Amino acid sequence: MTQVKEKQNYVTDEVLETIADYVMNKEITSDLAYETARYALMDSLGTAFLALRYPECTKHLGPVVPGTTVPIGTRVPGTQHYLDPIEGAFDIGTLIRWLDYNDTWLAAEWGHPSDNFGGILAVADYMSRKRISEGKEPLKVKEVLEAGIKAYEIQGVLALDNSLNRVGFDHVLFVKIASAAVVTKLLGGDKQDVINCVSNAWVDAGALRTYRHEPNTGSRKSWAAGDATSRAVRLALKTLKGEMGYKTALTAEGWGFEDVIMNGKEITLAQDFDSYVMENILFKISYPAEFHAQTALECAIEVHDQVKDKIDEIEKVKIITHESAIRIIDKKGPLHNPADRDHCIQYITAVGLLFGELTADSYEDDFAQNPLIDELRDKMVTIEKEEYSKDYLDPEKRSIANAVQVVFKDGTETELVAREYPIGHRRRRDEGIPLLIEKFVENVKTRFPQQQAEKIFAVLNDHDKLMETDVNELMDLMAI
Repeated sequence: MTQVKEKQNYVTDEVLETIADYVMNKEITSDLAYETARYALMDSLGTAFLALRYPECTKHLGPVVPGTTVPIGTRVPGTQHYLDPIEGAFDIGTLIRWLDYNDTWLAAEWGHPSDNFGGILAVADYMSRKRISEGKEPLKVKEVLEAGIKAYEIQGVLALDNSLNRVGFDHVLFVKIASAAVVTKLLGGDKQDVINCVSNAWVDAGALRTYRHEPNTGSRKSWAAGDATSRAVRLALKTLKGEMGYKTALTAEGWGFEDVIMNGKEITLAQDFDSYVMENILFKISYPAEFHAQTALECAIEVHDQVKDKIDEIEKVKIITHESAIRIIDKKGPLHNPADRDHCIQYITAVGLLFGELTADSYEDDFAQNPLIDELRDKMVTIEKEEYSKDYLDPEKRSIANAVQVVFKDGTETELVAREYPIGHRRRRDEGIPLLIEKFVENVKTRFPQQQAEKIFAVLNDHDKLMETDVNELMDLMAI
């Protein structure tokens, strides 16, 4: 007689339950989190407007099949595009990320939580227009900021202890997880829907880091996050049609994410979800450079006046840094494109020493042809300082320290200039926020006529007004 194996009633993975409970039930009460979220949204939109100056970015925008139209969709800020929310999420996410100028989170894994605004804005705008068509009230921007706080928290807390890069996978997977969770709620899903959608996002796994490292560093790293947040929207829409989820997507023996991707290492949550990540986010304020090199650039610019007239006399440049910077952006040899250059600590430091500044144009081919840049790169040595590596992971510090010193052929040297915290760090908020606002004002001017630019800034800079603004109204204001 054939025995029938009894089907086990598996318990849903704890990580899935915890994420879904947080998204659906946690009330965000931190005024600081909402205030910081407003600045994060402002900064994300500003970087998106600036990215529209670059044809290599704008070629990715618009419907996949030219001429495709949708009855109800989302706008792409700074453009005339009106797209379905899946493609809208891709476009908005790609614009935010293109110039490597949006905010950053550094831990065992790193990433850019503002990437999630791609999916959040697209879905919130779509749902607002859909609700209006049904005679209902549209969503308010407060709901966008709440979704942003929660997406930042999910991505950031996952990053504290779980390193995707050490198994060769890209950090944008955590964007997909976070976006999947919050956009499912924005679409009207319940807790079980969030579990189902997030489980599918884990089953998806993610992209390899191939496009971030030699010899394959390339432009995909600039649209990978748009792709991730867009995929989250696709999965959420499937979920809201009743698509099933997978209770043990993480822990299933032999076939779950932990065994297949993490070599058996458990996915853990280092702390309870609240609003910690948004409150401590790292803004890229002054320079569009990979965050591990931000303080190196600040140091180099400070040293600029001491070396600008003695470039030919330089024997060596010492960059004292932390382990993560050495592992990610320590590059020698040819750099093949802007994506390669903006992830090279030597290139970034060389530009700072030579010119006393760095802009998005500093990575373009014509600028990079200056032979002095590579000549100076060849004279650089990177040295890990254990204290810097330790403080980088210390939750009480989370420093991103670098130091720069130039040694001349006659044996003299500049002072060793060190910087623990970049301008965008929480410890420098009072100094940084006025510059963040200035950055936005300059970026919005690159895309809009003066009167429209002033209206956009006025709405985003008025906290109480913005919180009660209809999402579709804000998105309409940013149409070109």
